[in-house]
Amino acid sequence: MTDRTPFPLIFALWGAGLGAAAQYGKVSVIFDMLPDAYPSAGAAIGFIVSLVGFVGILFGVVAGLVVARIRYRRALLAALWAGAAVSMVQAFLPPLPWMLLSRIIEGASHLAIVVAAPTLIAQLSAPKDRGLTLTLWGTFFGVAFAVLAWLGRPLALSLGLPALFAAHGIYMAGFALYLSARLRALPDEGTQPPFSLVQTLRDHVTIYRSPRIPAAAAGWLFYTFSFVSILTVLPPYLDAEVRTLIMGAMPLTSIAVSMTFGVALLRFISAVRVVEVGFALSALCMVWLWLSPGAPLACLALAGAMGLIQGASFAAVPYLNETPATQAQANGAMAQMGNIGNTIGTPIMAAALAGMGYAALPLLAGIAFFGGLAIHLYLGVLRKE
Repeated sequence: MTDRTPFPLIFALWGAGLGAAAQYGKVSVIFDMLPDAYPSAGAAIGFIVSLVGFVGILFGVVAGLVVARIRYRRALLAALWAGAAVSMVQAFLPPLPWMLLSRIIEGASHLAIVVAAPTLIAQLSAPKDRGLTLTLWGTFFGVAFAVLAWLGRPLALSLGLPALFAAHGIYMAGFALYLSARLRALPDEGTQPPFSLVQTLRDHVTIYRSPRIPAAAAGWLFYTFSFVSILTVLPPYLDAEVRTLIMGAMPLTSIAVSMTFGVALLRFISAVRVVEVGFALSALCMVWLWLSPGAPLACLALAGAMGLIQGASFAAVPYLNETPATQAQANGAMAQMGNIGNTIGTPIMAAALAGMGYAALPLLAGIAFFGGLAIHLYLGVLRKE
């Protein structure tokens, strides 16, 4: 616990998070270029994108447990160096099996960063600044994907895929060097239980039976299910004249609202309440989009409402969990549920749209937002809040 927030260090940890998000995004933004690099890969090309997410689904909570045991600074630095090394190997465009193996390693690196970095941010921030710093952390995916779309893809188009992978490797190594010199270990929390398969299974049960540790993750599942699927399937239902403008503005609106209105709300009400407000407003926006299909203002209002969920969900982790160990477990659960939501959201939404047409979008997303609100309210009852 500290009375003053070391903002340069907080921004460096956020920068490390951008590198972790880029482990997803660097492949997504050049996905259409991969068949030229791997002409005989066929459908296996998709695994180059998805393997990082599958690692998160399988080992999200495990990452939280492991990071707490090997300590946060050590885990973060090891993950950054591993990420740098993997990207440098990818710059040589290795044969497909080796590329897929590198993506599995990258998935482990990604998990360690997204567990350790927000845990460190929460502990390094003064209580009065924690809402701001963790809301900033919550923007890491949106900002990274925007930067990759603006800079990463043009780099790959002009200099080739190896240039993008090498640039990412240099970026990760740069933050590893800076944080090695600036970041201190958190105080020791005492002896951790021995790591074993049986203990890990017990820890899974303990974590998911708690009304506190998995609370942010439970809502995050519904948020990621909706956010990714909406951005994926919404464009055809927007007027062609404003489609590009609205789709580009929605993620930026979400970030802007979370960093302004969301941070302001956190000074007056708890992070969990802000998340609940975000889910309720998002559900109302889906009613608006049901009544006015593709309405631009409704889309921007929805993005703003989702921005409240985005930032406050990360701020809810230290609000609900006092120790770094339980925060790491909660962040691991966030990674696990987020990867599940990202993975299943778009296929389910696309299938529903194929069967029901546009009405499936506001209906399914509205149900998901209501589900996120309901699970938070239910867990709040269990916590006797």
